Amino acid sequence: MSPSRARTAVRATALACALVCLGTAFSTAAASAPQPVVTRAALDPALVAGRGAQVAFDEQEAENATTDGRVIGPDRTPYTLPSEASGRKAVRLTPGQYVEFVLPRATNALTVRYSIPDAPEGGGITAPLDVSVDGRHRRTMTLTSQYSWLYNQYPFTNDPQADLLHPDWWITECACVPAGTTPAPQISKPFRPTHFYDEQRLHLGRTYRSGERVRLTMPVDSHAAWTVIDLLDTELVAPPRAVPGGIDVRAFGADPHGRRDAAPAIERAIAVARRTDRPVYLPPGTYRVDRHIVVDDVTLTGAGNWHTVLKGREIPLDGSHHTGVGLYGRSAEQGGSRNVHLSGFAIEGDVRERIDDDQVNAIGGALSDSTVSGLYLHHTKVGLWFDGPMTNTRITDNVIADQIADGLNFHTGVTDSLVHNNFVRNTGDDGLAMWSQHTADTNNVFSGNTVQSPTLANGIAIYGGRDNTVSGNLVADPVREGSALHAGSRFGAEPFTGRLRFTDNTTARAGTLELNWRIGLGALWLYALDGGIDADVRVTGDHYLDSMYNAIMLVSDYGVKDRYGIPAVHFKDIRVDGTGTSVVSARVKGSATFENVDARNVGAVGVNNCGSFNFPPTGSEFSLTDLGGNDGGWLTDRLLPNTLTCEDRPPVVTPPAPSPW
Repeated sequence: MSPSRARTAVRATALACALVCLGTAFSTAAASAPQPVVTRAALDPALVAGRGAQVAFDEQEAENATTDGRVIGPDRTPYTLPSEASGRKAVRLTPGQYVEFVLPRATNALTVRYSIPDAPEGGGITAPLDVSVDGRHRRTMTLTSQYSWLYNQYPFTNDPQADLLHPDWWITECACVPAGTTPAPQISKPFRPTHFYDEQRLHLGRTYRSGERVRLTMPVDSHAAWTVIDLLDTELVAPPRAVPGGIDVRAFGADPHGRRDAAPAIERAIAVARRTDRPVYLPPGTYRVDRHIVVDDVTLTGAGNWHTVLKGREIPLDGSHHTGVGLYGRSAEQGGSRNVHLSGFAIEGDVRERIDDDQVNAIGGALSDSTVSGLYLHHTKVGLWFDGPMTNTRITDNVIADQIADGLNFHTGVTDSLVHNNFVRNTGDDGLAMWSQHTADTNNVFSGNTVQSPTLANGIAIYGGRDNTVSGNLVADPVREGSALHAGSRFGAEPFTGRLRFTDNTTARAGTLELNWRIGLGALWLYALDGGIDADVRVTGDHYLDSMYNAIMLVSDYGVKDRYGIPAVHFKDIRVDGTGTSVVSARVKGSATFENVDARNVGAVGVNNCGSFNFPPTGSEFSLTDLGGNDGGWLTDRLLPNTLTCEDRPPVVTPPAPSPW
């Protein structure tokens, strides 16, 4: 070999070695670089495949991200910041600290769920949060606590120093009625702080690639003492869409900059659209609307809920009632509205306190033969409250967040209607409800929805009615006085008749403590209060994961325990992964059958059977029938059919995190 060829060979060998070494270094660096941890309701998505809403965004929990702040939680104790966080954990930042997420996919928009302190006198503060991507393109969000931080007894107050709203009510803090107790108990203030979190959206103005890092930093000069980050949702928002042939509200004077009241212009556009059988188009912009717009036989379409916003202030009507931004069908007494189709915009309200008689909901009235799709509903009292009778309405693909009360309620005589693929987070009452007051809700379906972190009451609740179905939903992290899935003969509802189905739902970290009873509920809670639950009730395919107390509870109120029961419930193909206490807690007369109910990581006895608390020598008034295939040892022969195994408040064992079955 010639010297020149030898030198070339040496150089080639050295270059090859360098490339190999460099490749190894890159591989090592890539392996050690932070990776995104995408979850659904703070769970591995594999655990909830095919259940809950299919959404456009990726959820990342702050506790799984890189931070120099402090992880708070887990904690399921009401009135604490971790208890209301998704997954019962969050990250607390002090000035100068950050939390950093890795983008799992191309992204141009994000949603931050956060909490900052209240003002000392209540009413909220504002504080900045810096957002940067890979250290560049810094933006500043202005966070607020003006829509969070409620206190005291129902229906709550914004005043942290308020005395008890109902001193003549029994409270668990002193196990007494304060007004009737001598000496009067000392009640600490603020009393029962709750509803801590809010969320805010930010369009980044450009698209960032998978693998880039989003850093949320609390500025060093922030006047807030702390900022808690719960999670980050990231998504790739489509460009604004046009509606060819639509009636453009700007042509009637609607101001897309939000400086002038747009309601009259929108109403004029609606009138023309009805005469010409054309849709109304809401182009990109923010339109100020401070009152209800009545809709009937019309289609309203926006450019997408990131692009078109109806935003309004809450306006006093008299000394105690208000109005605000909302689209309402005519009342049922006026014949209701029909053929209404709403899609592709956001409604941003201004509701900061709960007044039950106020009509300050985003969508209301009675809408038959109608659709509501692709909306973002934020800061109203209830996202969608329908007062029937009404029929054949489809509520699909919406995001409902940060409501003072319910996310959606079918109230009175709603029939043949569907609520599907909606995402609901941080409601101040039931996430989704059917309330058959005066007239039965009939033949409705709640399917494929996700409900996270209702701060009061239940994720999904059915109060009376006939032939209703709850299927394929994902419900996580109820906080107090409710559970994930609930059927209750309560609130003056019409009786349960016909069929009631719970099918293929998944719950996570449910089965909370009922503060008034001071007992643990079930992830599924059946409650006979105003009457028995006499329908054909079948629960099939549900998964109850990481239940704080029981997976299943059947109960009657003590005052009516000998009058009302739950005669027959049928459970089949159920998985229970983790309970603090029992698989089944029975505190009512009645019966249930069980087939292929598998349980593991059960904290106490599989069945806590108290019946109606009469303790007859013949056994409990509640009986269980084993139809076979019940694995995990939780249902043994000695428990059948009605062995008393009653322990009023059994010790709680924290279950391990759920895992693949």
